Amino acid sequence: MPNQLAAAASPYLLQHKDNPVDWWEWTPDAFAEARRSNRPILLSIGYAACHWCHVMAHESFEDEATAAVMNELFVNIKVDREERPEVDQIYMAALQQLGVQGGWPMTMFLDPEGAPFWGGTYFPKEARYGQPAFTEVLKTMAGAYASGDPRITQNRAALLDRLRQKARPAGQVVIGTHELDDIAGRILGIMDTEHGGLQGSPKFPNTPFLELLWRGWERTGRTKLRDAALHALDGMSEGGIYDHIGGGYSRYSVDERWLVPHFEKMLYDNAQILDLLGLAYSETLAELFRARADETVGWLQREMLTEGGAFAASLDADSEGHEGRYYVWTLKQVLDALGAQDAEFFARHYDIVPFGNWEGVSIPNRLKEMERSGADEVRLALLRDKLLAVREKRVPPGRDDKVLADWNGLMMSALVGAAPRFGRPEWVELAAGAFRFIAESMVKDGRLGHSWRAGRLVFPGLASDYAAMIGAALALHQATGERNYLDQAVAWQAQLETHHASEEGGYYLTADDAEGLILRPEATADDAVTNPQALIARNLVRLAALTGDDAYRARADLLFDALLPRAAPNLYSHAGLLNALDSRLRAPEIVIIGAGEAADALAETARRLPRVDITLQRVEDPAALPADHPARAKAESLAAGAGGGAAAFVCAGAVCSLPVTESNRLAEVVRGG
Repeated sequence: MPNQLAAAASPYLLQHKDNPVDWWEWTPDAFAEARRSNRPILLSIGYAACHWCHVMAHESFEDEATAAVMNELFVNIKVDREERPEVDQIYMAALQQLGVQGGWPMTMFLDPEGAPFWGGTYFPKEARYGQPAFTEVLKTMAGAYASGDPRITQNRAALLDRLRQKARPAGQVVIGTHELDDIAGRILGIMDTEHGGLQGSPKFPNTPFLELLWRGWERTGRTKLRDAALHALDGMSEGGIYDHIGGGYSRYSVDERWLVPHFEKMLYDNAQILDLLGLAYSETLAELFRARADETVGWLQREMLTEGGAFAASLDADSEGHEGRYYVWTLKQVLDALGAQDAEFFARHYDIVPFGNWEGVSIPNRLKEMERSGADEVRLALLRDKLLAVREKRVPPGRDDKVLADWNGLMMSALVGAAPRFGRPEWVELAAGAFRFIAESMVKDGRLGHSWRAGRLVFPGLASDYAAMIGAALALHQATGERNYLDQAVAWQAQLETHHASEEGGYYLTADDAEGLILRPEATADDAVTNPQALIARNLVRLAALTGDDAYRARADLLFDALLPRAAPNLYSHAGLLNALDSRLRAPEIVIIGAGEAADALAETARRLPRVDITLQRVEDPAALPADHPARAKAESLAAGAGGGAAAFVCAGAVCSLPVTESNRLAEVVRGG
């Protein structure tokens, strides 16, 4: 039976009238045909304004080869959810019972009586990231129905296993959510259950691993993954690796307890940790994480801010020729500074002991669990201020005051992300000041430099500079709504493509016109900082969402196609790339339409969510969105029918929510509730 949609009234169905698929409308005749031919039903539900419905239509329903498989194996029914909402509601509920987050396009597989036995949303034409090709889904589902074996049609796990095998052809490297969950579980197995962080010593913060665990919890709901990340943050925040007097985290701990730091402080470490502190606080509301974030930003402003408003690179570990001398205390020094009663109180809470806890001196720490009242914390804060004033009279460690674009970009993004979570809007302006300095002083002919000091610019910049500064621009755009930040990100991404893109799909660290080296580095593994290729991939996903240009998403796919095979032999060293892949597969995009208190409340809720890589976009008028943005037509329809009230739309991957108008409901939708 040829395509029957030409006689339909629905504009959505009419969009499909010329497909080579033999579409039926939802009629008794369609079910009669399924019973007559003993074929299962493929039910496809969407609507005219659905972006991903159009994508799947173009990829699969307009493709002759795919249509031939559909026509051979199924009776194909196309439904406009706005025309037949009762049909949509029934099968959306069934899809959610199968454990799949609902959305459109909805693709359901039914027996000839209309009973569903499997379903999903958008399926890609070709296998990618552990998702099987649509034709493989079709063949697997038709085979399950034809077998007549109830253990197959009723066993979700068996169907999933079949699809996973189809999505992982022999000889090809495939990394999707299944592999991401597996590596998160393996990292959990090497975490230190007593002290937090990775087992053994020395102990580094290793923020890409902690983020990977956090993302694993977001995907699976396994609280052990989240708790392992929180335990590591707790350990390093109470240990000597943290500067309890002046704020900020040292590079690493030489022991397994987080007690003895290598005392240098790096801008990039504190940026990456601040980012995680914001997530941790949003999830737990633990005072420890709020205090460490406040104190770390206080240190940043006091000791790392340069005259132009950007941030210095690092503080040395040594002063007066001795490592850590600036930071450690003897009991006598504390007594002299505080007096006997306050010194005894402080020493008890911060492990300041007569013969020291390290080489005859004491590193302040709070690793010993003690009960502390609110009054105790206030008193201790006042005493820390007194000790800081005494410490500032010592010979300070050397400061490397050069401004690095990449490390500054990381700190800007962290400040902007943490600001709403801790109720510190002034942190956004702190980041904006640093951004202004780099945009004005470290750019030549539209291109970034790498390092600036005393008026001298090291030029051209590295891929890491573009990666971090584009990320900062996108963060500031989302926080402020100012278009110039997005325009700058787009311009810098174009420069990155022109001067750093490799033939294989990744990015060289050095520019094509940089000083000649024996080779152009193109590393993919993380070191002390997340690999720039991973940061670039995350930027591309955000750029696609914020500009509506799918070319950015396609560029991210090209990058992953090139780099994941190189990462596969050693996934542990590629946590940053795996985190970026997770963003590509499921990072939420939240679009808030409208103005006023209701829109502000939705935006505030979105910014405080304990989720990684949320892309937030605010527009008063839906017409400000790109014409093909999946939320635009929905928002226009809502405005026309409901008086233009504020609403949020949540998209993850190819699935978009219905409008959300209540802040508490927004958190539930983002969690998949």
